[in-house]
Amino acid sequence: MKKAKEKLMKVLVRLQSERGQNTVEYLMMLAVIVGVILVIGKMFKPQISGIFNQIMGMISGAASTVGQG
Repeated sequence: MKKAKEKLMKVLVRLQSERGQNTVEYLMMLAVIVGVILVIGKMFKPQISGIFNQIMGMISGAASTVGQG
């Protein structure tokens, strides 16, 4: 009975350490993904601003024609 209890404790300790390891791995993956997104955003910032300005212009143009019917 004592050996079974010791084995169970070893398994539980191993599971707990694996959970902690998984958490660290997920946080590292998240940090890498956020870093990649930030770099891509910085690289394409001028293009993204231009696209948003075009969309805003189209919306403004469409809004100004509404009701002129």
